[in-house]
Amino acid sequence: MLDEARIARGLSARGITPDARQREAIGALVALLGAQQRARHAWSTAAFGPQGVYCYGMPGRGKSLVVDTLFELAPCRKRRLHFHEFLREMNRRLVHAPRGDDRLGDVSRQWLDGIELLCFDEFHVHDIADAFLMGRFLDTAINLGTRIVLTSNYAPDDLLPDPEFHERFVPTIGQIKRGFTVIHFDGARDYRFGGETAEVPRFFAPLDASSDAALRDIFMSHERDAVIEAVTLSAAGRPLEARAAGSALMWADFGQLCVASRSHLDYLDLAEQWQGLIVDRLHTEALRQSHTLQRLVWLIDIFYDRKRALFIASDQPIESALIGLEGAHDLSRTLSRLAEMQSRTYRSTLEHGAGDNSQVGIDADGS
Repeated sequence: MLDEARIARGLSARGITPDARQREAIGALVALLGAQQRARHAWSTAAFGPQGVYCYGMPGRGKSLVVDTLFELAPCRKRRLHFHEFLREMNRRLVHAPRGDDRLGDVSRQWLDGIELLCFDEFHVHDIADAFLMGRFLDTAINLGTRIVLTSNYAPDDLLPDPEFHERFVPTIGQIKRGFTVIHFDGARDYRFGGETAEVPRFFAPLDASSDAALRDIFMSHERDAVIEAVTLSAAGRPLEARAAGSALMWADFGQLCVASRSHLDYLDLAEQWQGLIVDRLHTEALRQSHTLQRLVWLIDIFYDRKRALFIASDQPIESALIGLEGAHDLSRTLSRLAEMQSRTYRSTLEHGAGDNSQVGIDADGS
């Protein structure tokens, strides 16, 4: 049986002693799963307790740690994924779905089929098209009785902050506030900062012969049979010129990756093809362009979520270059994640052979 003590023990194994808000979230999550178990034997799947738990707060406050621990222990058919992956899947299905009076509802029901617990990491809504899709999807999930756990940097009232469109999302915000237990992770500590630095550096500055040699050593240590030579690759169907590519690690210049016109779909594709990425020749002046900065944020988000390795060579330390910049969503989360990606605690699939850590499969046998 899943109880608060089991989740607390799971967190302890990760070096976390729950604070007050984390304990509150653990209680809410256990109650959510308990309500789900009771609803299995009721006439209505929505008959008991809250429909979901909404955990929000500043980056690094332990939201994902708590939810991931619950997800691993939950004895039900379940799915956890990043919001970018969800949007890609839904849009692909919508393209091929037959036309009907409620096409989005039909696709949502198909997507949710067999899922009892759904966990969305880094939930956000910045675009009106995403807002419309998400509103209908949540409405469908709630009607089906699916239990939902969301982590976000945003309070429900701050979703879709664009004043031109915010009012259109207010009904969905109201639905979240009514049907979900909302918990504000307001702890002072960012768990991603202060960790012991990785034995082998992952980020390099400035751009000189030393950083170039370090990147070559990294590439060859993982790709002993590969040759360092330029190659044209594909990212979500768009060409990408790389400096080198092996079976697990790809090496490309920042200009190709983020200055060129790309979307989060490109980075999802790259994270599925390779276990690690070397980002070379990052001239930080380019980050003053909002589109370039947003692409870097997407890249870091996706590679972090998939636990891929990331190596960066820039003309000045990347963290200091990002501080104070404007023009991208969720930059504070990016800085928090970069801190962890340089620490010993960050276990990438490239360096530890953990396979795909995206947790997007359904645990169909309840184990």
